[in-house]
Amino acid sequence: MTAHLATPRVPSRRIFEGQRIWHMSTDLLTAATSLLAGAEQPFAPDVIIGIARGGVPVASALSQLMRVPDQVITARHNLDDRIMVQATGRVTIDTAGLPRERAGQRILLVDDICGTGATIDAVRAALDAQLRPAAVRTVVLCRNSGSPVMPDTWVWDVADWTVFPWETDPGQVTESLPVPAGVRHP
Repeated sequence: MTAHLATPRVPSRRIFEGQRIWHMSTDLLTAATSLLAGAEQPFAPDVIIGIARGGVPVASALSQLMRVPDQVITARHNLDDRIMVQATGRVTIDTAGLPRERAGQRILLVDDICGTGATIDAVRAALDAQLRPAAVRTVVLCRNSGSPVMPDTWVWDVADWTVFPWETDPGQVTESLPVPAGVRHP
């Protein structure tokens, strides 16, 4: 296994207003992935790459909706899964799993959230260096309003912690994210 270590281009801190803990239901996930698939259909990716852990269920759903194969790349940014822990700015990536046969293709890179943008930046740099894709677009469900990085497409802007359907119940009161009305772009 090869590890790639990166730091974000623009150091930042995620914004946590402390007003709530957002919760995304599976119904909201389904609605959001449907909107993202529709928005990204014109890009016509050759492959969808989900950043493990949170990007994998999103990439899988998009793969089914768009009828495009999906693959996984593992990257880790947060020290642990505790609520409102600031990210380190250091990202470890398992580059051994990069799909070499995808060189020169159009890649849709997917994660659950763009907190500081460090993970997306680091994985995109690894993809560019090892695969030299024809094009890469980035898609996330949520973008923290403190992130200097703008994915190409996202659904919610958030300024508090978000708990996704594949995560453990935080044992605290949560508030449902609003029903998505559309996607956002920079």
